[in-house]
Amino acid sequence: MFPVASCRWQSERIWRKQHESMHPTCMSTTLQAGGGSFMVWGMFSWHDLGPLIRVEQRLNSTTYLSIIADQVHPIMLMAYPDGDGFFQQDNAPCHGARIVQEWFQEHEGDFTLLRWPPQSPDLNPIEHLWDEVKRAIRQLVPQPSNLTELGSAIHQAWCQIPHITFQHLVDSMPRSVTAVLKAKGGPTKY
Repeated sequence: MFPVASCRWQSERIWRKQHESMHPTCMSTTLQAGGGSFMVWGMFSWHDLGPLIRVEQRLNSTTYLSIIADQVHPIMLMAYPDGDGFFQQDNAPCHGARIVQEWFQEHEGDFTLLRWPPQSPDLNPIEHLWDEVKRAIRQLVPQPSNLTELGSAIHQAWCQIPHITFQHLVDSMPRSVTAVLKAKGGPTKY
């Protein structure tokens, strides 16, 4: 199974009460000119992490289709030459676009696209990997000070995720699905 998703890193918000406006715990440093953001797309299976791809523009159906056709398809053909692999996506709007769905229909013999409920973070294991990457970046001293450093830090954190972490996520999927069904779609401990 290859769960996939994209993740965007950008500046954080600080919420405070009106009388706390100058309190040090309610202040955050800022980058001049707004800082910027960095979006990446990634995939993994029980066996390995897939590529981490920087998404330079908005992730729309055309961009997503190029990632699927240029990155996912060759990996799936190599990893599952008999067409017995499963591909999971999280049903972001670009995943349901007509051109994307048509591409999957044209390649249905190459692997199985799992049907998946929309907006189901409890069922999307890659969200846990994004948390691992964010946690690793938050622990960096000094913090990345520009987008180039942030990109390097994201890539390094991704590459350092231990095999046992993503293997556990894949192994936990049956329990996660059972828990979500039991909760009738509500929140779970997963």
